[in-house]
Amino acid sequence: MKNTGSSDPSHNAVISGASSSADSPLAARLNSSRHYYWFLVMFLVLLSAAGSFVNDMYSPALPDMCVFFGCSVPLAQMGLTTGMIGLGIGQFILGPVSDKYGRKIVVITATSLFVVAAVASLFATSIHVFNFCRLVQGLGASAGYLLAKTIPADVYSGRQLAKLMTLVGAINGFAPASAPVIGGILDDSFGWKSIFIFLAAFSVIIIVMSLFLKESLSPERKNTLPLIRSFSGYRDLLANKPFLIHACLRGSILGVLFAYTSSSPFIVQNHYHFSATAYGILVGVNSLFLAAGSMLSLRFKPYKRAVLVGALILAVGVALESVALFAIHNVWVYDSLMIVILFAVGMIISTSNTLAMNEGRLRAGMAAAVLGVSGYIMGAIASPLVGMGNILHSTAYVNIALAILVLIFAIASYRLPADLDK
Repeated sequence: MKNTGSSDPSHNAVISGASSSADSPLAARLNSSRHYYWFLVMFLVLLSAAGSFVNDMYSPALPDMCVFFGCSVPLAQMGLTTGMIGLGIGQFILGPVSDKYGRKIVVITATSLFVVAAVASLFATSIHVFNFCRLVQGLGASAGYLLAKTIPADVYSGRQLAKLMTLVGAINGFAPASAPVIGGILDDSFGWKSIFIFLAAFSVIIIVMSLFLKESLSPERKNTLPLIRSFSGYRDLLANKPFLIHACLRGSILGVLFAYTSSSPFIVQNHYHFSATAYGILVGVNSLFLAAGSMLSLRFKPYKRAVLVGALILAVGVALESVALFAIHNVWVYDSLMIVILFAVGMIISTSNTLAMNEGRLRAGMAAAVLGVSGYIMGAIASPLVGMGNILHSTAYVNIALAILVLIFAIASYRLPADLDK
């Protein structure tokens, strides 16, 4: 695999030829113990789900929270933004920390912080206090997003890495599918606060499972530099052109997903008058197409071809959806085109994740952090923008801008030498 721009001389030697065999002592144990392999898969699914649940589960309650706190729509949506800021900052910090001290201690500590912040949000007296709690929740939940990508890269590379990450991504497609359904039912039945009680309980389950997790970062790969100097590894990653292209691609496509998460509850519930439960079911079904796109991506050879195909599908879907948002006011037209967009998003997220982590696996914690930060920068920008003015029109404008960025980086990715071509 060609690795232009990497300043780590051992990078090519470690990556090349490794995609067809186990890459670590833990990989050997996984291959000999299928029980622990499936435990790890489910643990990674729960970690990814925890990150998805942070926004997806409470998005059906946003209209009710506007009423509860007596605030505007953009101010309520700032809870999504502050959560994403927390997720981004948390990953930036926890990437080097996990590379130095290991994955297990990070997930236990950070998830415990999330539990505290989730409980604290129940007592928020204003939307500003609630949004601060959301910031802390993002910091705590960032470990899930980070380590769901980092742990597989500790264990495998190449096609084996792609298979594990795609399997986790496909199963985890049920997280964004189930989160709005659960959130909508809880909101309709018990009020928005019940959602955060559920999230706290879910996080406790992750903490308990973490006690049985085997450390995936081998001692010889731990960063021995002082922690403050470890952050210089980000400079080397950003000098790696293929990694940077894939990170920008993933950030852009996550912007599309977060724009959808932020705008859809107001479009479906306020404009088309669906209940929170009905909205949750609708979005839940849509999310299955996200998982389908993720599963399909593994069938492409070379693997990165899925990125270009997905970007073209996305461009067509966004163009048609924009026309529908301006001129065709029908919920089923809107939703049918969102299915096309989400299918393309699934293809691109899964592929860009794997390609980037395959490039940055020697600094897996920091590589995963860069991927997370890139997504949440775009998400933090997109989420409030879709709520400005006429939400139908602003959503269309934001989606068009993001689709153009995705297409630019998809073309740049496709022009790179193929790495996962087996």
